[in-house]
Amino acid sequence: MKERGGGKEPTVDERYNQWKSLVPVLYDWLANHNLVWPSLSCRWGPQLDQATYKSRQRLYLSEQTDGSVPNTLVIANCEIVKPRVAAAEHISQFNEEARSPFVKKFKTIIHPGEVNRIRELPQNSKIVATHTDSPDVLIWDVEAQPNRHAVLGTQDSRPDLILTGHQDNAEFALAMCPTEPLVLSGGKDKLVVLWSIQDHISSLAADPGSGKSPGSGSAGSKSTSKVGPSDKPVESPTIGPRGTYQGHEDTVEDVQFCPSSAQEFCSVGDDSCLILWDARTGSSPVLKVEKAHDADLHCVDWNPHDVNLILTGSADTSVRMFDRRNLTSGGVGSPVHIFEGHKAAVLCVQWSPDKSSVFGSSAEDGILNIWDHEKIGKRQENVGAKVPNPPLGLFFRHAGHRDKVVDFHWNSCDPWTIVSVSDDGESTGGGGTLQIWRMIDLIYRPEEEVLAELDKFKSHILNCSS
Repeated sequence: MKERGGGKEPTVDERYNQWKSLVPVLYDWLANHNLVWPSLSCRWGPQLDQATYKSRQRLYLSEQTDGSVPNTLVIANCEIVKPRVAAAEHISQFNEEARSPFVKKFKTIIHPGEVNRIRELPQNSKIVATHTDSPDVLIWDVEAQPNRHAVLGTQDSRPDLILTGHQDNAEFALAMCPTEPLVLSGGKDKLVVLWSIQDHISSLAADPGSGKSPGSGSAGSKSTSKVGPSDKPVESPTIGPRGTYQGHEDTVEDVQFCPSSAQEFCSVGDDSCLILWDARTGSSPVLKVEKAHDADLHCVDWNPHDVNLILTGSADTSVRMFDRRNLTSGGVGSPVHIFEGHKAAVLCVQWSPDKSSVFGSSAEDGILNIWDHEKIGKRQENVGAKVPNPPLGLFFRHAGHRDKVVDFHWNSCDPWTIVSVSDDGESTGGGGTLQIWRMIDLIYRPEEEVLAELDKFKSHILNCSS
């Protein structure tokens, strides 16, 4: 075990117990949900309704099983307690081995293979795409899909559409376009592939009351034979790509659209490259940063508020922020800043939908860090303090998971609320953990605003006690 500052690194259990003791101080709300099977992906779906003290929202999860029961895509209903409603003692009282009353399974889809990645369509978040260990991308209308019972021997649910075009397995790299119904994927074939599902979405919208999944009974399409809810063989329609893009020298691990242009996108891979593409200029890279990191790249995200800023996360444990105006092809990339706060490979990065300078990163070290790049250069030294200064830009560390945090997603309907999932197989004997949490607002609000509120609170206490 590594030495640090004269002492040993805390064990996973020691770190977790310390975190749990601080929950009432650090969080405005937290729900801990034990998963029987690990989930490799979690995404927020549409908001369903709002009440005085809480809202209800769809949540999409996967269940990665050992084969004794089928793999599933799970649609859950989640109750989200509104800010400054939950009592501190209430949020700290949870059992790690129990299901949360705030998360209830609504529907199960029997997925053909493990669900490695889930992405929802921004124009209609009831439409989701999934990646599994195959070359195809599967499209699902989760509301129209029938609810299935996950028992061994059950036939797979039938995808509403299958996107073909990869020549080898495409397992993780998956994105939906913010402005048009386009799907982007990357795979082991080193390709980035683009599809339009516009016609598919249009046919769904034209017949919303049919009660059928889109494409059911679509005649004449080439397809993979599946079994539908009536247990009669039916076919899922398939579509080929709009474009195929070559430039990576190894597996493409993540892809992302430019938030302001359906024609521009980026990709990262195991070749350590960050590549920018433009569908209008052909199938070759517009710009290729050949050494964006010192190891494999696992994830990328494009800032929805400032389209010049791109985040990448890598097996070298760092997160890097690039300004595309400063990038040149070839050689070593020149990041605006390197964020170093993880001790293992970074698996997921995502910009906050609420504040342009804030983003999160999760890693195999079991930590989900929240950063603000505007805080770089504003750090005050802890002169004489025993506590080491945090990495530049880091302002919150979520340590509630006891193993690698494989995915997380900011909630665009409920700012500062995050869902995160960990695969707890190695440290806790199997299963996974889902947490929905919101840090206390004293941490991220402007300092002068917080000080004024605390001063007001202090005056109130003094007046009450006199």
